[in-house]
Amino acid sequence: MNNQNSFEKSQTGKLYLVPTPIGNLSDITFRAKEILNEVDYIAAEDTRHTGQLLKNLAIKKPMISFHEHNTQEKIPDILSLLESGHTIAQVSDAGTPAISDPGELLAKAAIEQDLTVISIPGPAAFLTALVASGLDVQPFTYIGFLPRKKTQQLEKIEEIKAITHTTIFYEAPHRLKKTLANLAEVLGESRRIVLARELTKIHEQYLRGTIAEISEYYQTNEPRGEYVLLVEGMQEATEETVTPEELINEVNQSVASGVSKKDAIKEVAKQYKISKNELYELYHRK
Repeated sequence: MNNQNSFEKSQTGKLYLVPTPIGNLSDITFRAKEILNEVDYIAAEDTRHTGQLLKNLAIKKPMISFHEHNTQEKIPDILSLLESGHTIAQVSDAGTPAISDPGELLAKAAIEQDLTVISIPGPAAFLTALVASGLDVQPFTYIGFLPRKKTQQLEKIEEIKAITHTTIFYEAPHRLKKTLANLAEVLGESRRIVLARELTKIHEQYLRGTIAEISEYYQTNEPRGEYVLLVEGMQEATEETVTPEELINEVNQSVASGVSKKDAIKEVAKQYKISKNELYELYHRK
């Protein structure tokens, strides 16, 4: 059994998984900075990116390029350094290593060799987004990046369709609109989602609404920055059913109280978890 709390193997080094800021450089922890300053090597996803971080921290250390395209080549070299007593910090471009990052493979390989792996707490984009999303925080499922091919992406979305808790993805800006369309195709337009972008940066933004509402927003706004996409779990059907006439009556009551038709429709749609566009069409067909 590998007892990670046992440090008898003084002749071997340690692998530290060190989180780095996801945007705001002030989010680097004292411990992370201390470890980066003390290890023998830093295994970095992008040495240029990490080099800039180290420069800002006034740290000079030899770096090892370690990314998804060279893992098979580099892992044996890194393990050899660890076995010879060197200490190594593995960092990703942003956030916590091993989360959608090749650090996962390195950690597994080190543990298989009975080497010490130490995880340092710190920033993670999906957790940062989750706690401020307004969706249920626990339990949750973190998926990572969705498949790029449409058929495979639809299959993955189909897998989460009946999940009753929050599901979290990462998504790139140039794929966001297609992903929203695929979500609507499988989950329907009324499922609530949250998009968090540019987290911890100057232009941090949370967009909360139904798939239809968020898709409508991106008809006139171009996606920018890296996204955390959170999907509300499937809601259990309630025994109470609302007729179209009752929905229209709810809207009319809000309008009579001074609320605009647009806002009244939006609020009633949100209250009964139905598509704003569907209610709009229903209201104007009356």
